[in-house]
Amino acid sequence: MKQQPSVREFDEFLATVDYESTTFGEYLDHYADQVGDLVNTFIPEGTHPDMNRYLYGPLSRYSENGGKRHRPLICFAACRAVGGDVKRAVSAAAAIEHFHTAALIHDDIADEAELRRGVPCLHLTEGMGLAINAGDLGLTLVNGTVAFDPNLDDSTKIRLITELTEMTRRTIEGQALDIGWARDGRYDITPEDYLVMATHKTAHYSGAVPLAIGAIVGGGSEAEIEGLRNYGLDTGLAFQIQDDLLNLIGSEESTKKDFRNDITEGKRTLCVVHALQNSPKRDRLVEILSSHEKDPAILEEAAQIMQDSGSIDYARAYAENLTSIAKNRLLEILGPSSARDLLISMADWFVNRLN
Repeated sequence: MKQQPSVREFDEFLATVDYESTTFGEYLDHYADQVGDLVNTFIPEGTHPDMNRYLYGPLSRYSENGGKRHRPLICFAACRAVGGDVKRAVSAAAAIEHFHTAALIHDDIADEAELRRGVPCLHLTEGMGLAINAGDLGLTLVNGTVAFDPNLDDSTKIRLITELTEMTRRTIEGQALDIGWARDGRYDITPEDYLVMATHKTAHYSGAVPLAIGAIVGGGSEAEIEGLRNYGLDTGLAFQIQDDLLNLIGSEESTKKDFRNDITEGKRTLCVVHALQNSPKRDRLVEILSSHEKDPAILEEAAQIMQDSGSIDYARAYAENLTSIAKNRLLEILGPSSARDLLISMADWFVNRLN
């Protein structure tokens, strides 16, 4: 396993994070790798060499290919926005990222996916059993990371663990809807159904809880905590809608995963459920979604059906409206600061990734 930077190095890094004069995209680009290293210091090593070979090593390598790391980074920004010490947010931020890692491993297995961020999925490189086991380890790191943090008092730990437990349950609820609708061939799903699923599956852990936890450890008021939570729910939902759009009309390079595999997997995205209600070619769309089709020409046909039915424009407008309202609300909750401005920039980044 790779040599991890020292705690002192990370203290120095956190002290130099610049929340000023930068957009959210620049913030992620500049600090994602360093925060990834920080997160991965919480992955332990085994007491037997083969534990590292079969468990800790594969999880570490998977986590090193970690994307933008926006969840820990927005947790830090929320902590700063309420005037807190970012070092107190490190374990909770890492906990959420380890949950994300575990969820992706299990999600790829459930979806029978082949690529994650441009490389083969863990269940293909390590086998199904070891991949499930590594995902389970990621889940144990969620509450455990916070519970063993010497910088947090017991009451704060209990509150954070409660937040993380509820986050986990809600995400699993959303995943159950997503998988169940596909398994049962459900094409009666409405946009309202989708919004419930996506809010539970993504918005809580990708937006609401990182921001709320950052405010909690930062000593924010209850109004600030709940305001940031609601901001995260709205922007996290917009993030998922935009993620679905990227998979549909972005490019393989922009998604770093199988392009249009949401169609192959029959995902009930907002574009899909809107088209099912509005397209005269509904039956053909259902046929494609049910066939696990990988032919690029057929996938393009499905995307065109959604385009012609106005579903892509509908989804994009819904996400943009969510973030516009959310930004105005946040300005009323938080006082002026560079961290607040960065969080406002986050909303724009979430919905402009196609531009």
